[in-house]
Amino acid sequence: MASHLTKEEIARVHTAVAAAETRANAHVAFVAVPSSDRYALYPIVWGALVALVAAGIASFIWYPVSFRDGFAAEAVLFCTVSLVLEWQPLKLLFVPGHIKRAHARAFAHREFAARILASPEQRGGVLLFVSLGERYSELIADREAHRRVGQETWDRIFAEFTASAQTGPVADAALAAIEACGTALASHPPR
Repeated sequence: MASHLTKEEIARVHTAVAAAETRANAHVAFVAVPSSDRYALYPIVWGALVALVAAGIASFIWYPVSFRDGFAAEAVLFCTVSLVLEWQPLKLLFVPGHIKRAHARAFAHREFAARILASPEQRGGVLLFVSLGERYSELIADREAHRRVGQETWDRIFAEFTASAQTGPVADAALAAIEACGTALASHPPR
């Protein structure tokens, strides 16, 4: 999965969203973020852990190390590891999977609340969320859209999206999913 969408892909997605919203008489939103969190604490924690373990091992191997030299080596190791782990792709490797999923899910639901539930038109709708760094995606429909279309349709659209995103460009998969969401909502008009 790519780490970002190009400007051309974003423009294509915006056009597809506008067309789907017009057809569906509901909000259709697509959100793709590079990462759902900065995970700022993880480089520091891993840097401290590596530095402490290395100091412990060094104290058994090289017994006559002065406090000053040991502290300096530990500080340099801590800073080096922490700075290297600030690179986002590497940082994401050291964040446990369940934490990445929880952060991405929380971010998706905040975006859903802001873009769909809090819209002034109160039309309801559906959000397709993708967090590229965490390799996480979710399709969230509000109560009315869910009632109109049904869980089976949303599950099918989401399954097709994830299968397509795993084998091809995310933007192309998103375009197909947005089109499918618009079609599903349009074919089941509100009462």
